This record gives sequence, C-alpha cells and structure tokens, in this order.
Amino acid sequence: MRWTMLCESDARMALAEPVPTAYLNSDPQGNGEVSLDDVLLCSPARTGEAQSTGTIEDTEMEGSKRDTLGSEASAPAGSRLWTTQRDGEVRLRMEEQGMGSEPPKTVHELFQEAVQRYGDNYALASKKGGQWVKMTYKKYYDECWKAAKSFLKLGLQRFHGVCILGFNSAEWFIADIGAILAGGLAVGIYTTNSPEACHYVADNCSANILVVENHKQLQKILEIQDRLPHLKAIVQYGEELKEKRPNLYSWSEFMALGKDVPDTQLHEVIKSQKPNQCCMLVYTSGTTGHPKGVMLSHDNLTWTAAVAGRFIMHSRDKEKQERVVSYLPLSHIAAQMADIWLAVTFGAQVFFAQPDALKGTLVDTLREVRPTVFLGVPRVWEKIEEKMKSIGAKSSSLRRKVASWAKGVGLQTNLKWMNGCSEVPVNFHIARHLVYNKVRKAIGLDRCTKCYTGAAPITRETLEFFLSLNIPVLELYGMSESTGPHSVSLPHAFRLTSCGREVPGCRTLIHKPDADGNGEVCFSGRHIFMGYLNMEDKTKEAIDEDGWLHSGDLGKHDKDGFLYITGRIKELIITAGGENVPPIPIEDAVKDAVPLISNAMLVGDKAKFLAMLLTLKCNVNVETGEPGDDLTPEAVEYCQKLGSKATKVSEIISSKDKAVYAAIQKGISAVNERAVSNAQKVQKWVLLEKDFSIFGGELGE
Repeated sequence: MRWTMLCESDARMALAEPVPTAYLNSDPQGNGEVSLDDVLLCSPARTGEAQSTGTIEDTEMEGSKRDTLGSEASAPAGSRLWTTQRDGEVRLRMEEQGMGSEPPKTVHELFQEAVQRYGDNYALASKKGGQWVKMTYKKYYDECWKAAKSFLKLGLQRFHGVCILGFNSAEWFIADIGAILAGGLAVGIYTTNSPEACHYVADNCSANILVVENHKQLQKILEIQDRLPHLKAIVQYGEELKEKRPNLYSWSEFMALGKDVPDTQLHEVIKSQKPNQCCMLVYTSGTTGHPKGVMLSHDNLTWTAAVAGRFIMHSRDKEKQERVVSYLPLSHIAAQMADIWLAVTFGAQVFFAQPDALKGTLVDTLREVRPTVFLGVPRVWEKIEEKMKSIGAKSSSLRRKVASWAKGVGLQTNLKWMNGCSEVPVNFHIARHLVYNKVRKAIGLDRCTKCYTGAAPITRETLEFFLSLNIPVLELYGMSESTGPHSVSLPHAFRLTSCGREVPGCRTLIHKPDADGNGEVCFSGRHIFMGYLNMEDKTKEAIDEDGWLHSGDLGKHDKDGFLYITGRIKELIITAGGENVPPIPIEDAVKDAVPLISNAMLVGDKAKFLAMLLTLKCNVNVETGEPGDDLTPEAVEYCQKLGSKATKVSEIISSKDKAVYAAIQKGISAVNERAVSNAQKVQKWVLLEKDFSIFGGELGE
C-alpha cells in the first residue's frame, strides 16, 4: 500500500547513527506497564544509513545481534523483531536519542493522556437530523470503556478479533478502541467485501464478535456465521434491527451489556497489556493469494502517530483544534492513522462524512466543516479536479481568461517557492484575491493548511492543477506494514511527484541501487509491523535478517534527500531480447497523453514487443466498486472535443470510434517518440470493455 509522508537535516543526521534495539522485561506479576528501566538498550553495528547508497550485503552486523529471524518457536518472548503469533511479543526498535528513544506506551495510556489534556474539547461530531451531535474526549473515553466491558461480557478472549464492517462513525471508533482496551484485536473489514472475503478475515483472526453497520452488511455475516467457530455475537450500529436473532444485538443493547461487569475486571486486562504486543490487524493483499493480516502493536500505533503528527506540525493547542473529515475506509491504515490515532494523540476534532460521501456529498461536508487537514486518495483529488474543470468550462469568456491567468501565476510562483525562492510577486496577491481564495472556499478547504494524498500514485497533471490554484497537494508514502507514514512532504519542503523525506526516527535504505540510483526501498524504525498473522514464510520474505522491511517498491533519493517511487520490483518486464523495462513510467505517460484513459497496463514479459491494455474513464458504483458502461462527464467532454458523440465505453469499442482511436494512437505515438530504446516502445494496444477493479478481480486490496 502506498501512502503518500519527511526528515529535516538534523533528524537525518540522527538517523545515520547506530540504531539500538530494546528488550522488554516480562513482569512475572503480569504488569504490562513499561518504564525506561524496563527497556534494555543495546546498539548493534550500523545496518545502513538514511538515504544510504550501499547495499544491504555491504553492511556489517555483530553476529550476536544479527539473529532476528530463523525459527520462531525456539525464541523467548520479546527477543525477536517479528512474530506471527497473535499473543507474541516483539523487541522494540528503540534508539538511544531522538524520536526513536521516546518511552513506549499502550493505547490506553495514550487515551488517558488525551483525556487529561483535551477532556472537555470535542472529539467526535456526527450529523443526525441535519444537526452536528458532538462528543467530548471525556465522553469518548467513557463510551470506549463501556464498549470494552460489553465485549468482555460477550466473552471476548485475549488476542481474538473484533471485526468491524461499516462506514465511518463514532460507533466504529468506539468499537475499535473498545476492542483494544478489552484485550482483543481490532480488525476492519472493507464494506465492499463479499461474504466469502468477510469470512476469510473473520476466520483468520478467530473473531469472537462482529460489528456491522446495517441490515445489508448483516446479511453477509449471517450467510457465513455457521463457518465461524469462534463467533459469539454480532452487533449492529447504524440502524435498528429488522429481525431478532440469538446473539444479535443493537448498539444500545450492546452498550448496556457491560453495566454489571466490574471496572476492576477491565483494569486487570488493561494492566496486562504491553506496548510490544499486538492490538490491531490490517488486512492487505497483492493481486494473488489470500489477504495477509498485518499485526500492529500498541507501540506501532502510539509512536507512529506521535512522531508523524509532530513532523507535519499538527497543532496541540486546545483553542485551535485540528479539524478532520473522516470518510476513507477505516479498514485501510491511512484512514486509521489519520482519523483515529493522530486525532487522539493531538486532540483533533473528527467530523464524520455521510455514507454517500464519494457519490458527491463529500464537498458539501468539507464546506460545512472547513477542515484544517485533509487526506484524499488520488481518485478523490481527480474527481474534484474534474468537477472544477467542468464548472469552469461553462463560465463566461472573461472568467475563463482570468482563471487561466491566475493559474499561470499560481503554478510559477509555487514552483519557485518549492525551489527555495521566497519572493511573493504583486500579481500573486491579486490572483489570490480574485481566484485562489474563492476556489478554496468553494471546495471547503479555505482553512486547510495541509492537503495530502496517498495510497496510490497521483499524476503530475493533477498535482500541477491544484498547485496552480495555490493548493499544494502533498504526497505521503508508506505501507500497512509501516503503520502508514514512512516519508512525508511538508508545505515548506516538497517536490512534485516526490513523496517527501523520512519521518524522524524512520530510516530508508535503497537496496541494490542501479546506475541511476534506483533500488528497492527498505524501511527501518519503530513503525515497522510485528509480522503477518500465522504466516511465517511471508514474514521472512518481508523482513530480512538485518531487520529491514522490504517494500517491493523501486525508488531513489534526489540530491536533497527527497524520495521518489519509480516502480515495483515485480513489475519489471524483461523482454525476449533481455531488456529490462519499467512499466509504470510508460503507463503514466500514456495516461497523461490521453486523459480519456483510466488504466493502462503494459505487457510483454519474455515477448518480442510491448503491448498495452487500456480502459476508459467510466462511472463506478460506489457501493460495490463495479465499473459501469457510462463514461464520466470529463470523458464525455473529452470525446466531444475530439468530435465523438460517444457516452458509453461499449459505443466506442463496438464502432471502433475513429476519433477516439485516432487520439489514443496519437498519444501512444508521442510517448514512443520519447522512449529510450525501441524495446520500450508500445507496438500494439487494445481497449477493454470494463475498467480494472477489485470487484472484477483485476485489482487486489
């Protein structure tokens, strides 16, 4: 998973120092509290440096400190950097100084600190009956406490899953944190998952309890519940129950279940928790095989949120709370980190969007909430861009001329700022008054000081579009396996198409760099996951014997330390002639040349020439994720400019629409002209009837 986040020069110097490891002493009394006295620091030899140009094979390790892998069964608890057992403990990657030396803490300790600091501030806001209903941090904590006791009442066992299937809400957050306080594992499930996909996750984590949003999601679980041997109860939160069944509870019934559970019982469970134990699973997969359960520890969550939040300069000021809109899937690490853990750590106020946010209501919520920080996946930014272009095209000639002038000024000025120039030209002030401020207000980002994108690559065209309107969209990068952010761009330190510099306390190694500096991006730091649940072989593939997490991404650093992701290792195409071809730059170039194209896939491994599979931009069913036949408004508009009257993908393919096919060929020919060799030219291409999707099986989650 690509996220899309950095490290100042002094922090980079600290990252180059040897990284100590830490052992947690297990208290025989079962007390999970960890103090600095409980952490034994030992500094191994340097395993690599931030932005290192050496390979992993070149580094030296002391033999006694190198045994991080091997057979798990023989290792004492907490002595290794990884585990695949639900109740396993790992050695924390502590440092002697800097961000990596901060005392570890559990989720409960983090939440207690939040209540002490922000208790009377609003934490969560839900729209009910047209009005925002708000909950303070004190109330939030109390509700999580009640939920935890109810989970215990239902028989939640230590390190067993509580799966949550539904759209973002206060209940989702409360169930998530409540499950952790009660000693379970919080597990999000994608709302678009099929019943079988839900079954795999729930069965894999030995789920005791499933929390669902509504009747529709409930039906998926009822279809598979007989094959879930550990399941004890189902809770529904988004609407009233339409049927009564044994062990099926409404949210209000569930919250009342724990009233007779003594607080001391929950205190004992919390007391037994340690920062180096698992508390959350994030399921992630490639395009093949079963999803992998990424095990995240208390320390993974609490440490990463603290250092990433400080790095992006999240405010802790109670009078100037950060405001966040929650709408991205909470089963994904990006939303988990941004909406739940960063918010609790820095006392932010989280507003829940409507379930149909991605159908068009998101901008309405943004206008109402006026967030101070906003994270959008590339498709969200693209949809905003498409809508703005569509509205702009209908404006008067004078307005279009003013907008075009302002965008030119905005792009040039921001590019100069990006490169270190501090001058603010007079015409920029005029453009800001006439255009930029109005645009920001129209899309609800007038108070937003940090606009981020991540989870997938974003085009340079989209980045430049927003930059021209004085809205820098900053890229973050990371994985579920790195608890989200590893490198981050900042408003005062970014480069277009770069995903920034490392978060302090996190380190990057470029493994086996080629002549251009491209190699596999490897991570180290306290944000590195514990392992894949019950998958020892997969864990060993991901974490090498020196403790580095291998991302599978190809990347390089520029002279200023900014990280660029240039492709995927497994995506390299080796032609019949033996030439290595990185497909992503070619695919992106074709999409840039032909805005009608949604996805481009280069094929040609072991073949004599390269071919490309293309799909067109079409409307997608937001609930199921299934691509439709109707072209997007932007695509229809593009076709009209070409002289085509097509409004559906099928119309273009069945008639082999001359205007569209000619435009695609022209774009591909232009890309071929810039190819570094004949072997990297696209010789043939074909349009597919359906866009790629998780629903159709072409993409993995």
